[in-house]
Amino acid sequence: MAEARRVKIQEARSKVQAGEALFVCAYDSEEMCNGLRLEGAITLGELNTRLSGVAKEQEIIFYCK
Repeated sequence: MAEARRVKIQEARSKVQAGEALFVCAYDSEEMCNGLRLEGAITLGELNTRLSGVAKEQEIIFYCK
């Protein structure tokens, strides 16, 4: 398993826009995520439904405010 690291906002944005990373709101509550959702982000629930189709090497960037 890869080690978690912090990334700068600009790096996260460019990776998400280039399709190199998934951007996930880290809150369990769908309601809270919907209130804090940033452009290009998905919720944890959405990630869970997609997980079987996500490549093992896929970078995932989690965020919370």
